[in-house]
Amino acid sequence: MTSSPRAATALLTDHYELTMVQAARQAGTAERRAVFELFPRRLPEGRRYGVVAGVGRALDAIEAFGFDAAALTSLEGVVDADTLEWLASYRFSGDIWGYAEGEAYFPHSPLLVVEGTFAEAVLLETVLLSIYNHDSAIASAASRMTLAAGERPCIEMGSRRTHELAAVAAARAAYVAGFDATSNLAARATYGVPSAGTAAHSFTLLHDDEADAFRAQVATLGVGTTLLVDTYDVTEAVRLAVEVAGTGLGAVRLDSGDLGEIARDVREQLDGLGATSTRIVVTSDLDEHAIAALAAAPVDAYGVGTQLVTGSGHPTCGFVYKLVAREGADGAMVSVAKKSLDKVSVGGRKYALRRRSPAGTARAEVIGIGEAPASDGDDRSLLVPLVRGGEVVGRTTLDEARTRHRASIAELPRAVTMMSAGEPVIPTVFER
Repeated sequence: MTSSPRAATALLTDHYELTMVQAARQAGTAERRAVFELFPRRLPEGRRYGVVAGVGRALDAIEAFGFDAAALTSLEGVVDADTLEWLASYRFSGDIWGYAEGEAYFPHSPLLVVEGTFAEAVLLETVLLSIYNHDSAIASAASRMTLAAGERPCIEMGSRRTHELAAVAAARAAYVAGFDATSNLAARATYGVPSAGTAAHSFTLLHDDEADAFRAQVATLGVGTTLLVDTYDVTEAVRLAVEVAGTGLGAVRLDSGDLGEIARDVREQLDGLGATSTRIVVTSDLDEHAIAALAAAPVDAYGVGTQLVTGSGHPTCGFVYKLVAREGADGAMVSVAKKSLDKVSVGGRKYALRRRSPAGTARAEVIGIGEAPASDGDDRSLLVPLVRGGEVVGRTTLDEARTRHRASIAELPRAVTMMSAGEPVIPTVFER
């Protein structure tokens, strides 16, 4: 699956978007051509790169952005009757360019360039920021976790730690950034993210003894299942697990204690029992630092919940959506930007490429103002068409986004693998 069912998104916005449209229409400026850009002024503190996610969800939201009778009724008293009439026929008819889903980003990367009339484009601000800030925060954390995990698979299991709808978006974003599966069935049904899961401690506690619980699970799911072995005594549980399932037992899961030390003991015990192919899965409030610390332990897979769905300390990316150019009185486009000591914006329509060495290693994020930067032949253009004349043209599959993410991270300097706080691994350079 590539997209979700279309739910109306026009009210996923802020009050002042509509009052701006009303005032601009009365002033005769609403139909001025305008360019808005969604971008980060900086990376979250200490992060060396970020990952773009939510592009597919944003395209769904744009397609569904319209005001039906119920929505218009709810807006009575917010704007006047003339504006309500205009909203009734609203459909975005402009063009949107952006970074493709799964791409790495850096400070000032123009992740979205939205071109249309002021009135059309300004209404998309809040819904686009909501999607991009959330999904990219999750993908950025997930990317660091999968880098720390190396070839070991990661499973997203944070649904119970966030809003029920955010959980679905988080599972999708984590999958884009390299997670292999989710526990969330809505993400499976809506986006086709593979799901996984077996049993919780409550299943063991339900039965008269641990062996009965293991027998019930194996009888239903087969010997390839994963048995949770830390409800009572881990050593005894591992013995029972192999006794019940045999040496072909798929995996055991550890969810508490010193995971590295316990995993070493369990690996030794499993091997001693002849279950040499039985995998060890660990869970319990993992983040990228805990995963990295377990690199030398005999762990085969990680289940990650709370830290993933909260962005591992950075639940938002701090993206902004700013007007950077608008039509002047003479019909020509004029660069505009807010002037502030602590909120720097750069006016003018942006273009972006990743400057690379002849060997393909990224050297800089190069942003051209008003025109595309010149490529030396090794560079890679970053902006792709997403919407043309109001029609979505840039939708891709999640598998394509996953492939893009792997390639984008692979071309970054080796410092990208460091989990310690640091500066962006490549600088951002403006060219005028």
